[in-house]
Amino acid sequence: MERTSALYGRLLEALALVACAVLFLMMLMICTDVLLRNVALIPRLRGLPWANEISEYMLYFITLLAAPWLLRRGQHIRIDILLRAFAPRIGWYCEWVGDALALTVCAGMVIYGARAAWASATSGALIIKALVLPEWWLLAPLPAAFALLALEVLFRMRRLQLGSRAPRDDAVSAA
Repeated sequence: MERTSALYGRLLEALALVACAVLFLMMLMICTDVLLRNVALIPRLRGLPWANEISEYMLYFITLLAAPWLLRRGQHIRIDILLRAFAPRIGWYCEWVGDALALTVCAGMVIYGARAAWASATSGALIIKALVLPEWWLLAPLPAAFALLALEVLFRMRRLQLGSRAPRDDAVSAA
């Protein structure tokens, strides 16, 4: 199981690197768009009309790519003031409740996202803006990302079970 967890961790690191690359490409695209809008480098080309739309999609993909990695590192948003106020054992049980809720939400998002992507693909729905794209292209990564999040929640639950009977120490910003 430790080997599987380590391999999964490397997959999440690779996805986080892809998210970084997408962020870098988005920065290049936005800089190019601004430059072309303000400097006439190419005749009759004033900016990249599709840049805003593509940057929106890139932000969405960056979020989906990085979320499981952030969860693994304990860097997701977390408010644990109550967990620290409770007795360690009660805090540990609260961690279990939180993980069970997270697993339930992730499973629901996998099911809902897969149904939405399938319905979009079978109906032939299109997104029509500066670009025309099949809607399911944007919906399909959602259930995959939430499946990865659900798997990470399971690994977190295993680590919680094997650890001390106290709230997790990851993502604690104040001692």
